[in-house]
Amino acid sequence: MQNVMLNNGVEMPTLGFGVYNISNREVVHCVREAIECGYRLIDTAQWYGNEDGVGRAVAECGLPRDQIFLTTKLQSGRGVAESVEESLRKLRSEYIDLLLIHWPMGDDATIWATMERLYECGKLRAIGLSNFYGSDFENILRCCKVVPQVIQQELHPFRQQTALVERYRQLGLVPQAWSPLACGRENIFTNPTLMRIGAAHGKTAAQVALRFLVQCGICPIPKTTHKERMAENRAIFDFSLDANELTDLRALDLGHGLFGWYD
Repeated sequence: MQNVMLNNGVEMPTLGFGVYNISNREVVHCVREAIECGYRLIDTAQWYGNEDGVGRAVAECGLPRDQIFLTTKLQSGRGVAESVEESLRKLRSEYIDLLLIHWPMGDDATIWATMERLYECGKLRAIGLSNFYGSDFENILRCCKVVPQVIQQELHPFRQQTALVERYRQLGLVPQAWSPLACGRENIFTNPTLMRIGAAHGKTAAQVALRFLVQCGICPIPKTTHKERMAENRAIFDFSLDANELTDLRALDLGHGLFGWYD
């Protein structure tokens, strides 16, 4: 597993395991298997309703806490400090490696200021944003004392947001991709371009899609409940895409999102 250095010196695994839409009961088994497969970043959220299961899996996995990178996201802008304490209790941890504002909530400057205080006292090792665009993003940049370390958005071969990703890089933010396999949409697993490039490397279309993101400086967090897919998604660090292949993959960009949530 490779790591990326955040702008505050904290190391974050390049590839993570997402747990969206996995029940609190099932997530215990899934996270254990992901850790067995070598994942060290687990991405959850208050809204997912499975922080408790994630915390249990991490506590029982047999690895020291500092070898697992835990991300969660705020569901509400109300009682931020109290909700972080609740997340810490559920995650069975004294700190959160990365806390994100899950989406713009209206009073984001105040939320961010509270996150900065929790960051400064060590309860949060890194802070960032999810699904922030345009003025919502710019408002955080104007008010922040601590520049966000990570920004999480819809990013995959069909939604590349190249100009934004480059701006994040210039600002020192690491972009993270939710739904890096597009939730299977646009026939991503049988896309002719992805399959052709995969065949040249002995890889699947999914592995090519994830490798493409990594080579573009984006950290993907794919989700699956199948251990064989966990292992497959992780096996993307033993090959590289050449310049022609990257050009072909860039041509897959549709220029719009596939989910209609945050465009």
